[in-house]
Amino acid sequence: MIKDSFRNIGLIGRPNSSLVIDTLNQLEAFLLHEGLTVIYDEDTAQLMQKTGLQISSRALLGEVCDLVIVVGGDGTLLHAARSLARYKVPVLGVNRGRLGFLTDINPDEVISKVNSVLHGHYTTDQRFLLNLEVRSNGSRVAEALALNDVVLHAGKSVHMLEFELYIEGQFVYRQRSDGLIVATPTGSTAYALSGGGPIMHPKLDAIVLVPMHPHTLSSRPIVVDADSEIKIRITETTLKPLVSPDGQSGISLNTGDWVYITKHPFKLKLIHPSGYDFYAACRTKLGWGNPITGDD
Repeated sequence: MIKDSFRNIGLIGRPNSSLVIDTLNQLEAFLLHEGLTVIYDEDTAQLMQKTGLQISSRALLGEVCDLVIVVGGDGTLLHAARSLARYKVPVLGVNRGRLGFLTDINPDEVISKVNSVLHGHYTTDQRFLLNLEVRSNGSRVAEALALNDVVLHAGKSVHMLEFELYIEGQFVYRQRSDGLIVATPTGSTAYALSGGGPIMHPKLDAIVLVPMHPHTLSSRPIVVDADSEIKIRITETTLKPLVSPDGQSGISLNTGDWVYITKHPFKLKLIHPSGYDFYAACRTKLGWGNPITGDD
């Protein structure tokens, strides 16, 4: 029997993909057959190109739905998470992208897995987000959210940046490098991993800071408590460095600007079908070898 708590189901899909449309059509037909209400966000409704759909804005989808299913890659889910986290609505991901660390249901098992979740067979992850704030001359000039990471970088330039890092008000270092990745455990398997950072289990309440091609070989990733206030000051530079949350368009910075990064008060409620295993996902997505077998 389907849980009474899952009556209104939101659907979000990655744009410009016929495969995503196929999966959304399968989901809609199944959910309607089960007597559930299907609500699309506005962009996904346009993607479907048919009439009679129930539609909500992305900003309000989390308020009117009991469950939101995201069909696409991790990027699609990242984008949805920034809007949905504040509503504490459960989010389920169907992978129509590449790696799929967050969207962990394969398209060929979408109906069976979703049916299992609707009947209460699932596990829940609480994933925290980062709040990014840029201050210039003492005034806040920009603010954004990130589920994966906040990245300080030089944009299209190949020159090194120079900046100062402070954690909990304490000076850490002045560094010359291509930039700095500040990542959550969720983002530790993304850009931070490619920069040489550690893989952090999603249950950890921690943040990792990964320098990007630092000028000193002794500069290494640092893991800090997730409740730490992280501040970055842009020192003298002729460049126009950028800070980007979750790979979005960068926010331009000037000499003397401050970047504040703190833990966001709301968490994304990510759910997985029963049997989800983080380490199995690592083996599959990262190409880890199979366990060695043989005679003892």
